[in-house]
Amino acid sequence: MSGAPKGAAHQAVAHESAEKHVSGRADYTDDLVTPVGCLHAYLGGADVTHGLIMGMDLSAVEAAPGVLGVLTAVDIPGKNQISAVHAGDEPLFPEEMVEYHGQPLFAVVAETRDQARRAAALAEIEISPLPHVLSVGEAMESRLPHVTAPLKLQRGDARKALDAAPRRLAGRMEVGGQEHFYLEGQIALAIPGEDDEMVIHCSTQHPSEAQAIVADVLGVPANAVVVNVRRMGGGFGGKESQMNLFAAVAAMAARRFGRAVKLRPDRDQDMAITGKRHDFLGSYDVGFDDAGRIVGVEAELAARCGFSADLSGPVTDRACFHFDNAYYLPEVTITSRPMKTNTVSNTAFRGFGGPQGMLVGERVIEEIAYALGRDPLEIRRANFYREGADETPYHQKVEDNIIARVVDELEESADYQARRAAVLEHNAKGGIIRKGIALTPVKFGISFTATWYNQAGALIHIYKDGSVHLNHGGTEMGQGLNTKVAQVVSEALGVDLDRIKVTKTTTEKVPNTSATAASSGADLNGMAALDACETLKARLAGFLRESRGVEEVEFLPGRVRAGAEEIDWTALISEAYMARVQLSATGFYKTPKIHWDRDKGQGRPFFYFAYGAACSEVSVDTLTGEYMVERVDILHDVGRSLNPAVDLGQVEGAFAQGMGWLTTEELWWDEDGRLRTHAPSTYKIPLASDMPRDFRVKLAEWSENPERTIKRSKAVGEPPFMLAMCVLEALSMAVASVCDYAECPRLDAPATPERVLIAVERLRR
Repeated sequence: MSGAPKGAAHQAVAHESAEKHVSGRADYTDDLVTPVGCLHAYLGGADVTHGLIMGMDLSAVEAAPGVLGVLTAVDIPGKNQISAVHAGDEPLFPEEMVEYHGQPLFAVVAETRDQARRAAALAEIEISPLPHVLSVGEAMESRLPHVTAPLKLQRGDARKALDAAPRRLAGRMEVGGQEHFYLEGQIALAIPGEDDEMVIHCSTQHPSEAQAIVADVLGVPANAVVVNVRRMGGGFGGKESQMNLFAAVAAMAARRFGRAVKLRPDRDQDMAITGKRHDFLGSYDVGFDDAGRIVGVEAELAARCGFSADLSGPVTDRACFHFDNAYYLPEVTITSRPMKTNTVSNTAFRGFGGPQGMLVGERVIEEIAYALGRDPLEIRRANFYREGADETPYHQKVEDNIIARVVDELEESADYQARRAAVLEHNAKGGIIRKGIALTPVKFGISFTATWYNQAGALIHIYKDGSVHLNHGGTEMGQGLNTKVAQVVSEALGVDLDRIKVTKTTTEKVPNTSATAASSGADLNGMAALDACETLKARLAGFLRESRGVEEVEFLPGRVRAGAEEIDWTALISEAYMARVQLSATGFYKTPKIHWDRDKGQGRPFFYFAYGAACSEVSVDTLTGEYMVERVDILHDVGRSLNPAVDLGQVEGAFAQGMGWLTTEELWWDEDGRLRTHAPSTYKIPLASDMPRDFRVKLAEWSENPERTIKRSKAVGEPPFMLAMCVLEALSMAVASVCDYAECPRLDAPATPERVLIAVERLRR
């Protein structure tokens, strides 16, 4: 045997559950065989957006067929709180006040799900209405409080720089929210054990948080609660904190009735009562010179956060962190405004606020380009981070800057200059169909800005037949995390991938885990697993040195060399077992170098940066506002890829999801505060027909992470999401052609056909 083990790191191997996904054999929470006597719960919600609870008559609910009982706030044995950040502002069930339309007020528990669902509709609830505020602008005008403390990033004197700038402009941009639209909805199955024990199977990105919340609601210690996750059918951040409600209700019902309880809402209810991507209202004031180089900027990023804090603090912080994108801002002040509204609490979503901040920053670049009559790519290049101009607004040095090379290579491979000239020539002829082309960069910081989350654990067993059991604290939501971590272990131990079994994530094996979020899953859990491997290899090497009387021990594919002797892996493990060598090890990793002082707005919140660039060409029908994305070229940096096949899929999927956010996915509440885009019939995610007709995606194969990450790779979950900004900018160029590019169209997101048509008509006047 020679070379690397089959399935080792850096190989393009198939996702470990790919065949199960497409064949329907993959088990999700709803597929688990339920215990005999399993009950079902369903949530009953408020039909008023904001008001005082005057009374709840649940007698008809309790008398409905199959109903065992109804749970309200008075039935909670522990704390009536499910706040992910312990803000004390998010009750499991409200006791006095309703704060958004559809807010769960009670849970029905019945023999079947259909019985519980039908019974929930029989409740008679009296609520005295109060005025409600739905949008960011309304919240700011009404002077509603922030749901959490704002953040200010400041370097230099932006106001002084603005006053002295040769040129200056100001504007604002609305950035819409986004529904996660995971294929598998929220679900929890709670199974009571003896004494105070509770086992919960659920679809969560953060098992340890679900464990802690359930323990608080039940009034028991964390060691009494076990949370299991084999896989999720998508998460995208929507199952980081939003699962708390469902896990807690199922557990409370299971404790009350002493039987297993499953809770699975309808898609409509799921969409109505779970948080979305935050929509933002961004304002900016920028000073620049005749070359388009920024000399100073002030920006305010206000977000619709909903009725409680949830994760809005770190989300709005991230928006500030990523406003700069790939650009050096000499004098800068960026402020967040996390606004309270009478809507469901918005939450984590792929990019965690970074996309919203970055999009507003890109609008600043676009505005400068139109003001000077220049190609926006020229303005981008003029403002790139560079030597001597490499300090971010949060005072971290950009030490691994490769953005210029990425953009240069994509510009050449996409034939950008020639295609832009062709687009300009086409538009100069007039006509109904106008074209646009844009090339945008991405620089995205990797790490949790909450420093303590940057840790992970793993547990590895080697059984005496040589097979390997791998468990880590990350969760698999389709992104290929388990595959990548298994590849790391395969290479480290020298065993083929088919000898490694990755088991469900469970709080029983790896405690105090961080959420699988912030694109850190492979970074953290891969390093933790590698640490466990090194411990096991050290034990095996020590055994061989002692038993063989040799100094040199080398792990090779499928075998180990001790001196001149080569020993088959299976034989070695059998021998080590007989010699009583411990064949189980834990691993641990914490990200080095990072630190953050939020009060000062200074530190090194990110371990490294990931880079990318995308170029898109679009065609717009100026009579209807409809458009097609004709071609997209992408070059993305993932360092030294752990699995090129998985990483390419992540880049393609992230771009598609980002394109949906910026073009078709529109959230709409009516004046009464009721979410009207609450189902696939009213909410439009990208279809196959919306994808670029010509889609070219490449990884920057020359890149290698300069930091000591897992196998010198870089995160790939979130950074490529922002590549889709090029679509919005290309649409903007096509629209601007109707006024000969004399004015920036200022397209808000999502740029639906209606918004595109309105912009066209406005510029034509």
